[in-house]
Amino acid sequence: MVDLLGPSDVRTLAESLDVAPTKRWGQNFVVDAGTVRRIARIAGVQPGDAVVEVGPGLGSLTLALLEAGAAVTAVEIDPRLAAALPATVAARAPDLADQLRVIQADALKVTELDPPPALLVANLPYNVSVPVILHFLETFPTLTRVLVMVQSEVADRIAAPPGSRTYGIPSAKAAWYCQVRRAGDVGRAVFWPVPRVDSALVLMERREAPVTTADRKAVFAVVDAAFAQRRKALRGALATLAGSAAASEEALRAAGISPLERGEQLAIEDFARIAEALAASGAADASATLGT
Repeated sequence: MVDLLGPSDVRTLAESLDVAPTKRWGQNFVVDAGTVRRIARIAGVQPGDAVVEVGPGLGSLTLALLEAGAAVTAVEIDPRLAAALPATVAARAPDLADQLRVIQADALKVTELDPPPALLVANLPYNVSVPVILHFLETFPTLTRVLVMVQSEVADRIAAPPGSRTYGIPSAKAAWYCQVRRAGDVGRAVFWPVPRVDSALVLMERREAPVTTADRKAVFAVVDAAFAQRRKALRGALATLAGSAAASEEALRAAGISPLERGEQLAIEDFARIAEALAASGAADASATLGT
């Protein structure tokens, strides 16, 4: 069994590297071995799986992923932590050291990985969690499963179904790629420093994108517009995208959606039908331009 990091190990390692967790990169290091083993288990990591880990920090979760048999590519933005991680793994899991590859980079700028990852498993800071998840799902179609630990409120927003209070842009866009669900809560005491917010696990399993003639950017442009002023009815919310409120209403009716409906009631398939109707009405260029 791998010698996983405990509370004193994490503090000692951080001190030896002269590393203090920073708000800039949202660093809260996991100090509980049971938690990282739980994450690897819920992620369904199997021997030989190609796993990408974003923000490995001092290596707590990295060691658990290696213990589960994964080939881990760790993407770390902090140059000190990126440089230290191989030595930590070599000291605590020497037989598995050759299963680790470390890339010092901003995860949002990573566009190629070798081997192509099958799983993304990470403890993500709240300020970049949604952009990182969407970037990796779009950039790496080989990803079949994502398991992330994020701030509890962020987990709610990612996993929310249509019609719920927390449903919005993150949940709608995540649904384009995956079936999504909360996979458990994580107590504050497993982190150092102890955060002021609760955390949760989100499990995302890749599915086929909705069947539509509209491209993803056009659909996402509709999602963005629908939630830009979420209390507005769609007729008004989509007016700029469509060119006018009248054109918006026409496209909505063509898609079989009431112009007085709000975005929070629509599934991703509904947004795709609206994008199709906008394209048919001549608003295709605008919707594609505004997509993200």
